[in-house]
Amino acid sequence: MKLQNKVTVVTGAASGMGKEIAVLYAKEGAKVVVSDINDQAANATVEEIKSAGGEAIAVSANVAKEEDIQNLIDTTVQTYGTVDVLVNNAGIMDNFEPAGDIDDEKWERVFAINTNSVMRSTRKVLPIFLEKQKGVIINIASAGGLNGARAGAAYTASKHAVVGFTKNTGYMYAGQGIRCNAIAPGGVETNISASMTGVNQFGMGRIQPGLGINPRVGKPEEIAKVALFLATEDSSFVNGTVITADAGWTAY
Repeated sequence: MKLQNKVTVVTGAASGMGKEIAVLYAKEGAKVVVSDINDQAANATVEEIKSAGGEAIAVSANVAKEEDIQNLIDTTVQTYGTVDVLVNNAGIMDNFEPAGDIDDEKWERVFAINTNSVMRSTRKVLPIFLEKQKGVIINIASAGGLNGARAGAAYTASKHAVVGFTKNTGYMYAGQGIRCNAIAPGGVETNISASMTGVNQFGMGRIQPGLGINPRVGKPEEIAKVALFLATEDSSFVNGTVITADAGWTAY
């Protein structure tokens, strides 16, 4: 039980990587707050955890909204008394648009969900972590946050921002017992493609060669295992960095 009685918050935990992280954390003894905009699916994740003997609650949240993030963390503290681990997993794709084809609404939506939410939830838990001089933040970045040819301009920029924010946060609070790391998954079997509404053909054409060198598609549970490592004392000397989990895709 590597996370016995640890209070963990996972955003976007109704499906995909977030769900597998939540389920694995619960198996390791954590009290899990399952957050998602999809209430029905979030409740299903909670029921799966409970049926296996774990402890969890669902909190509805649209992470693009500041008030929802405030409520998420406040509800967690009201229910369990504190927060020990925050996993910023919620995210959406763009439609592979290059810079010349971006519209403001899509750019702002991608950043609101992928980047602003990471900052706001981190900002919200930091007073809790600082008071007890301990806490872990795990951000789900992307191979698109390390390279320029894995998505469109908005998604790529949003995930690069997450990487920079992760490194800065890890460095800033290293002396206060707080660790902040990111995971950069490669292609993983999730439903994130459902957030795409009309793929830009020029952009996809430019991305296509990189897709061809991907060794394989990953499973959400493989990312969850990395998130477990980062949440525990097994990674006590790991801070302010990004772990790439992509079967070697970006090593090419």
